[in-house]
Amino acid sequence: MNQNEFPTRGFRRNFVKQTTGLSAVCLLFIATFFSCSKTEDTVTPGGTTTPTTSTTTSTGNSLTIDSTSTVSAKKEGNTGTAANEEDLLANSTFSSTVAINFGSTVSITNPLAGKGVTITETNGDVVITATVAEVEYVLSGTTTNGSVKIYSDKKFKLTLNGVNITNADGPAINIQSGKRAFVVLTDNTTNALTDGTTYATSTEDMKGTFFSEGQLIFSGNGSLTLKGNNKHGICSDDYVRIISGTITVTGAASDGIHTNDAFIADGGTITITASNDGIQCEEGYIVINNGTFTVNVVDKGIAATYDTDKTIDPYLTINGGTINITSSAGEGLESKSVLTINNGTITAKTKDDGINAGTFIYINGGNTYVYATNNDGIDSNGQIIVTGGRTVSVGSTAPEEGFDCDRNTFKITGGIIVGIGGATSLPTASVSTQPSVVLGSGAANQLINIQSSDGAEALTFQIPRAYTTMLFSSPKLKQGKTYKVLTGGSVTGGTTVNGLYTSGSYVAGSQSSTFTTSSMVTQAGGRTGP
Repeated sequence: MNQNEFPTRGFRRNFVKQTTGLSAVCLLFIATFFSCSKTEDTVTPGGTTTPTTSTTTSTGNSLTIDSTSTVSAKKEGNTGTAANEEDLLANSTFSSTVAINFGSTVSITNPLAGKGVTITETNGDVVITATVAEVEYVLSGTTTNGSVKIYSDKKFKLTLNGVNITNADGPAINIQSGKRAFVVLTDNTTNALTDGTTYATSTEDMKGTFFSEGQLIFSGNGSLTLKGNNKHGICSDDYVRIISGTITVTGAASDGIHTNDAFIADGGTITITASNDGIQCEEGYIVINNGTFTVNVVDKGIAATYDTDKTIDPYLTINGGTINITSSAGEGLESKSVLTINNGTITAKTKDDGINAGTFIYINGGNTYVYATNNDGIDSNGQIIVTGGRTVSVGSTAPEEGFDCDRNTFKITGGIIVGIGGATSLPTASVSTQPSVVLGSGAANQLINIQSSDGAEALTFQIPRAYTTMLFSSPKLKQGKTYKVLTGGSVTGGTTVNGLYTSGSYVAGSQSSTFTTSSMVTQAGGRTGP
């Protein structure tokens, strides 16, 4: 089965990140012979760099900033959407409705009593046992000490129609069935689920406020708020798919959303606050096609983490959507296998790596901004391949890097990338088709401008933090041309995307150096990592 199908298996092992203690002089010497690839490449160390003194004054001239539209080459990596016709509610029929309304007493309407659906209620805890198909269960009302448990031999529809369930000693909803549960959030309703900090002893799995042994497929245009006091907010031992709806995990003792086989999002608005990971797929893959995600966590933001079974491929593919991740201790996006960004808007502010992958990172499109306070901005233990998109990667001080792929292939065939940090991996000249340049240091909150000797703007960028090394590549960077590097100055009438100015007029600051792109990869300063 390939990665466009559902589910997908196969795996590559994680590589161990290497560091180096070579001096800057040795690094520049090595860069003459080696790129990020293990094959020999042509690199111009220093280009024809002509530094200027720090006393150079502003010319006062203004320059029109060109739109930073990207040129995209053929996409590489994963493009699958994990589409599955059986996950569409419209493709299933539910002919019978069972209603459960919580209040001072529990009101149950069960037209299938004695016909395949048995319901018991004890002190607010409702247990449903079903052996028949095509059943919809509608939950409504409020209980401060109740729950719903479902055993079903068939797939079913679970409609949350303004229900508020708090359970002091277990999950609020506990589905002990391996069948699909179509969870529909009724339009214009608010629903809330809260579990207890400790659970009653049981031989059954119970790992979250909303737990299921089978698939959970969310749709509808209502809202669901969850608090995970014991462990996870939403947990499935199979997979979770979100098609639509507003889902908020206000807090989780562990992960906001935790799945075994897969997590797929086709839409919806998801907000997660968690003490561990935001979204974790334990033994499978993650595909995000659309949706708006706001993730505030201690550990990883969105992660496919399995790395001990070669039959499992823990890949992560982002085809669209808006993703905002803040992590106080962990990584933003992680795949123990292949991580592919095809489109979308991604912002990750983290302590550890902003983006990390075990074997490959592919960037084919989208707007990506990562800021890692203590580690690499973008880190692949294998290769990095960029074919399109706008990517700004901010790493920490040396030895951390804006882009890090050890000595593996780093191919650039399109897109705009700006990577800053203590060092950078060097693009692989022999396989890249778009020029790149490595430059020296810059100061926080300062503008940097790169323009050709004939006055064509290549880059105008607002520096977010001080760095010693910048990697820059763009379709506007041409081979065989001389460029001036200016710092300071100002922009009037400008707009930015992750610090990249896309319009306006740049009023020149001080010229700090020049370089000539006499080969595919030019090193005009800075440090290259391992």
